[in-house]
Order: sequence, then C-alpha cells, then structure tokens
Amino acid sequence: MPAMEYEVQELRQRVARLEGKVEFLYRHLGVTFVPEAAPSDDPRIIEAIKKGDTLGAIKVYREINQVGIDEARIGVDEIRGRLGL
Repeated sequence: MPAMEYEVQELRQRVARLEGKVEFLYRHLGVTFVPEAAPSDDPRIIEAIKKGDTLGAIKVYREINQVGIDEARIGVDEIRGRLGL
C-alpha cells in the first residue's frame, strides 16, 4: 500500500475510534448532540437536504454562492455532515 493511502487509512481509523469515544461519552453523560446551523447556512438549502432533495440544495447553493456544480456539491455535503443530516 502506498504511503499516502496508508496514512489516510490510519487517519480514518483514528477518526472512527474518536467518534466511538465521543458517542460513549454522550451516552454515559446522558446528553444529546444537537447540531446548529451556521448563520451562513441558507434555510432553503437545509430544507432541501432534509427532504432528500440534494439536487435542489445544490441548485440553491450555486445560485447563492455563484460556484460550479462540483464546488456546490462539496458545500452541500459539508452542510449535511455538519448538521448530521
């Protein structure tokens, strides 16, 4: 396995372990993580993501940010991940 792939694999394993530890702590403490939208997150994008309308979310993201489809997809994926949607 090339060095870069090995490093990426190691990082993924570390992140997975950290996520497991955080989940354990949440359960142990009896708390729930509730993600909040950033002030820059357009409600139309969030609503489209919640409805499962990824293409609609990308379209709105592109209109707002004047970016191409690839950058808009990455932006929508970032919002989805950050909000746990």
